[in-house]
Amino acid sequence: MNNIKTLFLLVTLTLVLVWAGAAFGGKQGMTIALIFALGMNLFAYWFSDKIVLRMYGAQQVTEAEAPELYGIVRRLVQKAQVPMPKVYIIDEDQPNAFATGRNPKHAAVAVTSGIMRILSRDELTGVIGHELAHIKHRDILISTIAATIAGAISYLAQMAQWAAIFGGSRSDDDEGGSPIAALVMMIVGPIAALLIQMAISRSREYVADEGGARLAGNPRYLSSALRKLQMASQQIPMHANPATSHMFIVNPLSGGGLLKLFSTHPPMEERIARLESMIL
Repeated sequence: MNNIKTLFLLVTLTLVLVWAGAAFGGKQGMTIALIFALGMNLFAYWFSDKIVLRMYGAQQVTEAEAPELYGIVRRLVQKAQVPMPKVYIIDEDQPNAFATGRNPKHAAVAVTSGIMRILSRDELTGVIGHELAHIKHRDILISTIAATIAGAISYLAQMAQWAAIFGGSRSDDDEGGSPIAALVMMIVGPIAALLIQMAISRSREYVADEGGARLAGNPRYLSSALRKLQMASQQIPMHANPATSHMFIVNPLSGGGLLKLFSTHPPMEERIARLESMIL
C-alpha cells in the first residue's frame, strides 16, 4: 500500500508541476524550470554519497576494524540479495544511521558511534535491515525524482515573482495563463510541492521499516531499536544539516506542531505500532 501511495504522490506532484507551468510561463517556462531542477538534483544524486559522508566526517571501516557491524551487514546483504555496501562509522554521540548511494552497486551504510553503544546486536540488525531496504528499494532515486519536480515548481514560483516585480506577468489571453492563477501558484505551488515531497519521504520510511523487519527476521528488533533511538535523539543533540535529515532512520532534528506536516519522518508511535502489528 505504501508503494501505491508513493506512486500516487509522485503523480500528484507531477500534476502540480503541470498546473504551475500552465499558470505561469507556459511550456517554455516549465521546461526551463525542469531543466534547472534536473541539473541540480542529478548532481546531488550522483555525488550525494560522497557529499553527505564527508559532511558528517564518516570514516570507512573494514571487517577487521568493526567485525560485529560488518558481520551484520554481510549477513543481511546476502539475505536481501544486494551488493555489499561500503560501511562507515560517524563519531557522533547521537545514535542514528543512514544509507546513501545512487544505486545498490554504489551504496554505503553509515552508523554513529552512539548507536553502536546503546543498541543490542538484534536491535542493530533491525536498523541495518531498514537501511538495506532503502538501498534495495532505490529510495535515493525516488527522493531525487520528487526533489526534481518540487524544485521545478519552486523555480516557476520564483520566475513568477520576478515577472510580477518587473511587470512581466501575462494577460488572460497569453499562453501562460491568467495573472490570478500565477499569483495562486506563487503562494500555493511551492507549499503543496513541499508537503507532497515530505509525504513521499514518510511513505518510504514505512516501506523501509517493513522491509527491514523482514530482513532482520523479527519486527521486534527494529521496534525496540526505534524506541531507544527516539528517546536518545531527544536527549542528545546532533549538529545535522536539515537538507540531509530525511536520510537518517530517526529525524536528528526536533520539531512539533505545524512542523509535523513538513516532517520527513512518520510519527514514531505509528512506526512502532505498524511493526508490532507484523508480529505473529
